[in-house]
Amino acid sequence: MAKAMKLSNGREFSSQKAATVHFRGILHAYADGDEIIDATHHSDLVALLERYDDAITDTPSKIGTGIVRFERRLNVGAGFATPGFWVERADGSWTDFSFPTAISAKPKPQSQEFADACRGVVASDLRAAKLRHFKAHGDEQGRVPCDITGQLITIDEAHLDHAHWPFGTLIAMFREARGWHEVIPAGVLTVPQHQQTTTTFADPAIASAFKAFHHRTATLRIISAKVNLSMASQQRKPKIKLPVKLEP
Repeated sequence: MAKAMKLSNGREFSSQKAATVHFRGILHAYADGDEIIDATHHSDLVALLERYDDAITDTPSKIGTGIVRFERRLNVGAGFATPGFWVERADGSWTDFSFPTAISAKPKPQSQEFADACRGVVASDLRAAKLRHFKAHGDEQGRVPCDITGQLITIDEAHLDHAHWPFGTLIAMFREARGWHEVIPAGVLTVPQHQQTTTTFADPAIASAFKAFHHRTATLRIISAKVNLSMASQQRKPKIKLPVKLEP
């Protein structure tokens, strides 16, 4: 049975899923750069941020010196760009916060933080490899064949797939090789800070080591974004027709 959720301003939800739908609706009611001007929306976000600070106690307070206002902004990181809520505090500082994390009232698992750091290390190289592949192999209309179906697709229709090994497996292999299979040592990952939208490696040497491991181990291919990725994952060690090359 779904667990009900109640915020400090009296707002109640039948489940965390219902709360997610509600706050996603608020986010989508505004454009990037817009202030959250509706009084009810502001009240709900204040109460949600209080829930965040009550639950996530191992990072700096998001409320800080007090809440002035909220904005919707575009969070841009290595390989992603997603809209989110930002809060201005009484001292003039700004910080972002994750409304799904506030709703779940649970910090992100360390294994997921580690995976985020790994993705950030290779994101720009993956984008560059995809662009080079389409430039080198594209037809007159800039299309290349999907490695699974053979259908010609544009770069916007394409997904750069870790065919062998899957990205999650590569991360597990890297952790295993360093003796971090069960526990990631303290100090490996950055401590979350204000305006830091993704976790990174604290030591550049570890970032470089993962990048080198990934580039010599990963086998990449282009597949259609419409192809069911479960179909791709069922191929234990697929034969790649036209592999995507990473620069060392």
